This record gives sequence, C-alpha cells and structure tokens, in this order.
Amino acid sequence: MTVGERTLRYDPATYFVMSVDLPAVGTLHPAPTGEPYLAVSLTLDPTVLSTLMSDLPKRTEIFEDNAGFSVAAVTPKLMDAWVRMLGLMETPDEVAALAPIYEREILFRVLQGPHGWMLRDIAAPDTAMAKVSVAIQHIRKDFADPIRVESLASKAAMSVSAFHRHFKSITTLSPLQYQKRVRLLQARTLMMTNPGSVSSAAFKVGYESVSQFTRDYTRVFGLPPARDTARIQAEVKPFRAD
Repeated sequence: MTVGERTLRYDPATYFVMSVDLPAVGTLHPAPTGEPYLAVSLTLDPTVLSTLMSDLPKRTEIFEDNAGFSVAAVTPKLMDAWVRMLGLMETPDEVAALAPIYEREILFRVLQGPHGWMLRDIAAPDTAMAKVSVAIQHIRKDFADPIRVESLASKAAMSVSAFHRHFKSITTLSPLQYQKRVRLLQARTLMMTNPGSVSSAAFKVGYESVSQFTRDYTRVFGLPPARDTARIQAEVKPFRAD
C-alpha cells in the first residue's frame, strides 16, 4: 500500500490502520501456492470509539510518528475477534445481537495496540488529525475545482503554516499533492469504465492540460493512461470470465 512517498507492506500476519481518507494505491502479490486473496475491513465509527474510550484508562504517550496510517502485527486476541465476526455470515440471525459486540472488541484490541492513538485521535474533535480530516472531506468533495490552502486551513481552524505541517505529517502529501492523487485515481476509474477517453477523463477530474495529466499519471502509476488501463483490463478479464 503506497500513500505519497511512503510504502507499507502487510500480509496475513498484519493489519492496516487508516485513520483519515487517503488516496492510497495498492499492489497485490499473489501467494506462490495460488491461494485466493481475501481482505476484510471495518469502517471506523467515531461514535462507537468515543463510547468505548470512555471505559478505558487515559493514556498520555507521545508519539513521534503522526502519520494517519500504519501497519501492526495481528495478535491472537484480535484475530479471534475477527474470526467470530466473520463466523456470523453462517448464522445471519445472530448478526444483530452479536456483531456490535464483536466490533467493539475489535476496536478495543486495536486501541490497546501500538497504533491505538490513531483511533483515539479520530474520536477527539480537537486533535490535528480530526481537523485535517475536515479539510480532506472538502478536497474529496470538490476535487475537480481549484483549491486554496488558506481556505482549507480556515475550515480546519488552523493557521496556514500549522495546517500545512499537520496535513503533510498525517497524509505524507501537501494539500495540492493530495488533490492531484485524488484526481488521478478518479481518472483511472473513469477510464476503466470508458476505455480510450484519456482527454475526457483528464478534463472531468479538473486538469486543463492532457499532456500534464499524462505526465502526472505516468509518474504515479508507472505507465501512460491508455497502457495502464489496457493492462488492468487484461488482468481483470480472466477473473470475469470465471
């Protein structure tokens, strides 16, 4: 999983925590034995987190790494909670009663882990992470429109310098770089559903120059737009046929 210039590798023995909405790009490396890839995820609910944290002792650790995403090792207790949660697929009549309990336990295990501070920051409205998250939602909502860092800083209730510093620390990207990644990912999706429309996709996501779009796209994804989408479609086609 790559966000900005930072790449994290995770496998069945680890879990990935993302506390803010990030324009991440993932690469899957199939198992040599041919086993299928399966991933599960849990959307973080700030309300559930706040309720859970009120029952936990206060923690005062200071963390040097303020990035809004990271990887940690799965513990047996966390894995056990996930197995019980997934087991509910076989007993759907028990979901309403037991799923909230298992979700609470999963969140509890993550809160007790090395990256629990991320979850705590999500639920606390006055943290830098929560404020940056507000700005991120504005960028994603209007990603095709020009942005002003001063306006985003105001929405986040920060000075411009503090906002830029915290935004970069949490996302590894500047606000403008973040917007560019969102635009490129949106364009990639558009071209997958409408192959061959490179210029149309570029203009729809806010680019004014197709050549600039092509350069940015190639820098991020490693191939020009048309070749990249053709490669993805060629890889996906066999799975669709099955």
